[in-house]
Amino acid sequence: MSTPEPNTDLERLYRETGWTLRRFAQDVNRVGTERGTPLNYREPSAHQWLKGHMPKEAVRPLILEALSRRLHRPVTHAQAGFPTPQDQPNAHPGTAEGLVDLGSDDMDPSRRSVIGAGLFSVALTVPNWPDVVGRMEAVQKGRTHRVGMPEVDMVVAMTERVSDLDDRFGGRHARPMAAAFLVNTVAPYLRADAPDRVRKAMMAAASDLCYLTGYMAVDEGVHGLAQQYYLKALELAGASEDHLTYCTTLRGMSVQAVDLGHGEEAMRLADAAAAASPNAGPRMRAFLVGQQAHAAAQTGERSKALTYLREAEVAMDKAESRAKIFGAYDPAALNYHTSQVRYELGDRVGAVDALQQADRLRHDVYRRTRVHRRGLLAERQLSVGHLEAACVTWNLALDDYPFVQSGRADQRVRNMFRLIRPHLGNPAARELYERARLVTPASV
Repeated sequence: MSTPEPNTDLERLYRETGWTLRRFAQDVNRVGTERGTPLNYREPSAHQWLKGHMPKEAVRPLILEALSRRLHRPVTHAQAGFPTPQDQPNAHPGTAEGLVDLGSDDMDPSRRSVIGAGLFSVALTVPNWPDVVGRMEAVQKGRTHRVGMPEVDMVVAMTERVSDLDDRFGGRHARPMAAAFLVNTVAPYLRADAPDRVRKAMMAAASDLCYLTGYMAVDEGVHGLAQQYYLKALELAGASEDHLTYCTTLRGMSVQAVDLGHGEEAMRLADAAAAASPNAGPRMRAFLVGQQAHAAAQTGERSKALTYLREAEVAMDKAESRAKIFGAYDPAALNYHTSQVRYELGDRVGAVDALQQADRLRHDVYRRTRVHRRGLLAERQLSVGHLEAACVTWNLALDDYPFVQSGRADQRVRNMFRLIRPHLGNPAARELYERARLVTPASV
């Protein structure tokens, strides 16, 4: 029989605890007693675990619990070098545990290049609403921590604050903060004792934060990571019976797919989002149907795209007539979809007109979006021969660009340098180029 490799992951956690081997075994025994399964491990057993001998499957969660209590943070199977339990759905980690593994990598600067290497997958298995609704994990016993609605309200407030930071400054710095909050605060809340009503509310709040974190990962261009956050959002939304976030996440996945040129996948996801929300109000209807229009246009289904777009326009008219308020999907967003449909169908001039209208209607708080969309508008203005108008638009984008940390904004600026170089004989183009060199980091 071959000698097992030392469990370096478990060894690292053990060193962090400051325990002796005797204390390690004692604390595992204590957890076992609390759970009604008394144990009698001693130093040799703990030593064997560190040397790579795998503990019994029933004992592994007790070891993780002992480590979590000592280190004051969740510790997962993967972090301790243990295999994922096979009796969990699809052999995937549990909701809270999977969230810890995902967020821990994202908040660790040393792991950024690794997680950023994950590719967008069109073969991703997306759970249907009936598959996830009501899937409640067993509450872990033996916890002294109990949560209520004040903790739920805090998670909701933090998500709103992170979203505001993302809108104003981009997600490059906000996403690691969101990941750390997911790992250190939200995941323990999901494991804590709570009434059923509170647990569902907490999972719904966690779902919304996972969706936002996935959206910020898309903005940074780490698409495989974004898909993993989106899947967590779907799982949590289903478990909490939160239709809104479930549909919003599917739509977000469709947006990601269509922006990467995967039209058929985008159409499938957009249709699934719409089907999962049959009783949507007019603003939500416009939000969903507008994305269906864009996906249909990219797949060349002209008639379907125009029909969906008209449906979105009618729904938006109803939404705006009911309440002239700031909304997540507003006339600026609808005009962006109109532009995308027109562009995909070959109407470049119409696409420019709709993007200009979107820019006029966009609320000032959306600075990151403003930089990205103005860059896109300038590219399309140049494509129809309006060089000087494009320069004006690019200059407007540069006004905000130094304040934004965003992968998509960086890409727009790189596009600008590439597209403007052949036109440096034009004074406006030359002036733009020189200004951009002064406000653009060397890494871009």
